[in-house]
Amino acid sequence: MMKINMPLSTDAQKLQASPTGAVTKPPSVERYDTRNRDLGALMTSQGATKNAPGPGGARAGSFWRESLTLMEQYVPFGRRKVRTDDRVYLCGEAFDTLYLISMGLFKIVNLAPDGREQPAGLYFKGDWLGFDGIPRGRHGCSAIALDSGEVWTIRYDALLAASAKEPILMRVVLAAMSSQLARNRDAMLAMGTLPADARVADFLLQWAYSLAERGLRTDQINVHMTRADIGNYLGLTLESVSRALSRLARNGVIEFNEKGRRDISIPNLTALSDFIQKATDPSGQVLQ
Repeated sequence: MMKINMPLSTDAQKLQASPTGAVTKPPSVERYDTRNRDLGALMTSQGATKNAPGPGGARAGSFWRESLTLMEQYVPFGRRKVRTDDRVYLCGEAFDTLYLISMGLFKIVNLAPDGREQPAGLYFKGDWLGFDGIPRGRHGCSAIALDSGEVWTIRYDALLAASAKEPILMRVVLAAMSSQLARNRDAMLAMGTLPADARVADFLLQWAYSLAERGLRTDQINVHMTRADIGNYLGLTLESVSRALSRLARNGVIEFNEKGRRDISIPNLTALSDFIQKATDPSGQVLQ
C-alpha cells in the first residue's frame, strides 16, 4: 500500500528542490517534489487559485497550473503552434498523443453521421485535449483552434512511463480529466434547465470564470464563435442567441465593443450572475 505523507505545517507545504539528477531549472523556478507530496499537499503548497463560484455553487479546480508545471518538469513533449481553425486532431484518427494547451482557446466538436458538427466544449490554457481517444484508440471528436496558440504534444505511452516513476503525474491528469467532466456536466445541466437568455448568460459567465482562474481579463471577452456555433453548443437557434445577447445588452450586464459584436465587455460578473437568477425565478422581475 502506498504511504501518503500528509503536510504537517504551512512551512512543510512549501515546494522543495527536485532530487539530484533531475532536469535542472533556473534557481528562481520552484519545483514539485513528487517523492513525498500527495495531490492535496501539492494544491495547498501552490496556493491554488480559488475558483469563482458559479450560479450553482463552487466550481471544481481545473488543475491547469499543476498540469503545465509537472508535465514540463517530468515528461518529454513537443510544441505545436496552431492558427485559427487549425485542427489538432480529427474524429476517427488513431490515438497515441494527448495535447496540453499552453496558449490559446480551443473547441471540441462532435461529428454527426450526416456530417453536422456540434461544438461540445471550450478549452483554455492548461486544459487537456485528446482524452476521448483513450477508450477505443481512436478520437471520438475533433479539436479545433479558435485562435492562434500552442499545444504541448505528449505521447500517451511516454506519460504512462513517466507516471510509473512519479505516480503524482497520473493523479494530476486524472484530476484534470475529472474536472473537465464536471465542467461538461454543469454545461449540460444549464442547457437542460435554463431558459434561452439565462443559458447564453451562463455561457458567458463560465467563460469569464475560466479566464479569471488563469489570471486573465474578464471585463472584455472576444467571443471566437459565431452566433450559429454558440446556438449549436447551447441547443438554441441563431435567432435565439442574437435576441438573448441583445436583451443582455439592454439590461446593462454586457456591452458590445465598437470594433465588432464578437467583442463583449462584462462590466460586472455579479450582475451577470444576478441576471441568470432573475431569469430562473418565476416570481422575479420580468426581463425586457
